[in-house]
Amino acid sequence: MTAPHPIRVLVVDDHAVVRRGVVAYLEALEDVEVAAEAGDGQEALDQLARAAAHGELPHVVLMDLQMPGMDGVTATGEVLRRFPELKVVILTSFGETERVHAALESGASGYLLKDAGPAEVDAALRAAVRDEVFLDAAVTRRLTQEMRAPRSGLGALTSREKEVLVLVAEGRSNKDIARHLVISERTARTHVSHLLTKMGLTSRTQAALLAVKEGLVQPR
Repeated sequence: MTAPHPIRVLVVDDHAVVRRGVVAYLEALEDVEVAAEAGDGQEALDQLARAAAHGELPHVVLMDLQMPGMDGVTATGEVLRRFPELKVVILTSFGETERVHAALESGASGYLLKDAGPAEVDAALRAAVRDEVFLDAAVTRRLTQEMRAPRSGLGALTSREKEVLVLVAEGRSNKDIARHLVISERTARTHVSHLLTKMGLTSRTQAALLAVKEGLVQPR
């Protein structure tokens, strides 16, 4: 697929100042046009629904991850479920590998950190419309290190997954975990699934017992 001219982009970020900066950034790129802006995942879906009704869908959604309400990972999955012809590129301050995995599992075509230069942003947008995946160089290094030296035991868990493990051990549901950590229920479910897989566990009960054994929580 050749890159459409211009590449039309929907910018999604809950910080207006950051959003304005990203828009200015994009408008300076050749053959890139900002189609619209949104302050969170739900607003992005509403914008896309209106655009689709007029046959004016953008080509790429540039999505932040950490947003109130519907977070970027959840929004990415929902955007691609409703509008499978679109591409989503993540532009975020967070480069932790679990966030990268979650975004890619939701269907993102690229993952950029907010300190990326114009050339990287341009390359990511063009890769997306060619149906390719573009990863920030720093993110690629972290993923490569993870593959070369996989961790085991509790060391295999991210700090967020350890938080989730403690909450699981306290008997909290995915809904409770999501509310406590201010994330979507889907993201909470993903964290639980990842930590169970990493630890070779098959149930929340086993996870709770492990947390007690490792001294993360007191026996109930």
